[in-house]
Amino acid sequence: MARDYAERAQWSLKEAEYALRSGQSAVCVRRSQEAVELASKALLRRIAIEYPREHDVSEALDNAAQRLPDYLKSKLDELKAMLRQLAGARGPAFHGYEAEGIPASEAFTREYATDILEKTRPLVDVCVRFALQ
Repeated sequence: MARDYAERAQWSLKEAEYALRSGQSAVCVRRSQEAVELASKALLRRIAIEYPREHDVSEALDNAAQRLPDYLKSKLDELKAMLRQLAGARGPAFHGYEAEGIPASEAFTREYATDILEKTRPLVDVCVRFALQ
């Protein structure tokens, strides 16, 4: 399971990169969210920690801290913050802000999507590295 999650996290990250190059900021944000979620779940699976069946598994990472190598422990706060942030952006990146009449394609700027991708990439990489050991 950890390997499958890790491989799909890498694939989602590639899709996020392609979406950004193609001018699809909302898709980039959505795929970045999927990548960091899957990478975090791969990490948790690797050390046999159950997590809630939710998009934000940041609380489950608190239970993992003592079982992780230092290179990963040093990234936990950043990883948890990114999980929380992107869990909140997940819906709007797919549906937009319907009540306000803002479609997903207009909800996120290229700058925001670029920033998210740049922050997500190293977090996914470190989680995948650990999960595939």
